[in-house]
Amino acid sequence: MLAPSWEEHATCLANAEEQDMQRVLIDISEKEAVNLQQDAFVVIGRDTRPSSEKLSQSVIDGVTVLGGQFHDYGLLTTPQLHYMVYCRNTGGRYGKATIEGYYQKLSKAFVELTKQASCSGDEYRSLKVDCANGIGALKLREMEHYFSQGLSVQLFNDGSKGKLNHLCGADFVKSHQKPPQGMEIKSNERCCSFDGDADRIVYYYHDADGHFHLIDGDKIATLISSFLKELLVEIGESLNIGVVQTAYANGSSTRYLEEVMKVPVYCTKTGVKHLHHKAQEFDIGVYFEANGHGTALFSTAVEMKIKQSAEQLEDKKRKAAKMLENIIDLFNQAAGDAISDMLVIEAILALKGLTVQQWDALYTDLPNRQLKVQVADRRVISTTNAERQAVTPPGLQEAINDLVKKYKLSRAFVRPSGTEDVVRVYAEADSQESADHLAHEVSLAVFQLAGGIGERPQPGF
Repeated sequence: MLAPSWEEHATCLANAEEQDMQRVLIDISEKEAVNLQQDAFVVIGRDTRPSSEKLSQSVIDGVTVLGGQFHDYGLLTTPQLHYMVYCRNTGGRYGKATIEGYYQKLSKAFVELTKQASCSGDEYRSLKVDCANGIGALKLREMEHYFSQGLSVQLFNDGSKGKLNHLCGADFVKSHQKPPQGMEIKSNERCCSFDGDADRIVYYYHDADGHFHLIDGDKIATLISSFLKELLVEIGESLNIGVVQTAYANGSSTRYLEEVMKVPVYCTKTGVKHLHHKAQEFDIGVYFEANGHGTALFSTAVEMKIKQSAEQLEDKKRKAAKMLENIIDLFNQAAGDAISDMLVIEAILALKGLTVQQWDALYTDLPNRQLKVQVADRRVISTTNAERQAVTPPGLQEAINDLVKKYKLSRAFVRPSGTEDVVRVYAEADSQESADHLAHEVSLAVFQLAGGIGERPQPGF
């Protein structure tokens, strides 16, 4: 989430020789006009990996030697660390900068919301959670008694024996389209997976025939933004709400949001920082990457307005405003947070009386295929329009346009990898066979026009 100019500084610092460190630091502080008389305060947290303790101690040594102050929170999820910083930077207005403060703020909002749910019985109230053998397991276990009256969670891959992210976690489940190791799933049971540092979440279930169904970030964003829109309509507030996606968002989700829910959708470049900045332009901005990383952001003006509405409106409207107030408290607005997102999703499903299958059935994803093509130099490809169109090499975008015309409900785009000499290809169409063919044909066009190396892309997956 660093500003691009600071990414450059970080690179310089990482590459500096030991004897040049002081000069590089002074350089950075001069370029950015940093006031060196001002007290520096650094908030530190770490996860459960064996290397974390040593790295954390190095940070403490670095801060101390430069005369800064620090607070070491010890074990935290990444989003909990963001929460602590945000609380401190708002002088405690956002919440109490302690782990209990985090647990209490989120749980209080969750319990108040689920009290309003009319559905009785236990079917909505239990959830299996795969914690990717990461820090999320530790923190969710500490937190579960705070919200147990609204939800019972069963933890898997809790770090007691398995390796971090090995055959488990949100990434594994999404890319392999199957449940994590060590989790038995009965049909139509609601399950979710965190990633290792608990800032991503995906949901899934098995249907009656034993087929696996993934509910990714697109469907999470759809559930959340639809619910927020309904509450705003109920209250009678015309605030501007926007959903921010990347080019990888499934076309069906975009269509459902725009045409059915009448929620405007905006597209940015791939990467959370681009989504986050765009989402800040709205009264209410919702963003999720397909991999399950995301949140909803509420402007300060909205928070004030909703608080007033919750006190002033007549009964039915006041109830909706109160719900929205709790939803705002339930989101960790400092960053995407798997624990916070999980509680928001569970609250919405309970309030709407939706089963996991009904949620999944809001729309049907278009079949898609992602491929990689090796090239001599990824920089030959440049893109525009939020990475959905290739500007160079000449002729590539025209070739893609011609290929797309051959298939129904289709689209395709290519973008260079940020880290290696490969070009990523995405294609979607009305059938898996068409999506596969389109992806292969676009890969061939990339190979021919953008300096592909090695073997020509072969059909078949």
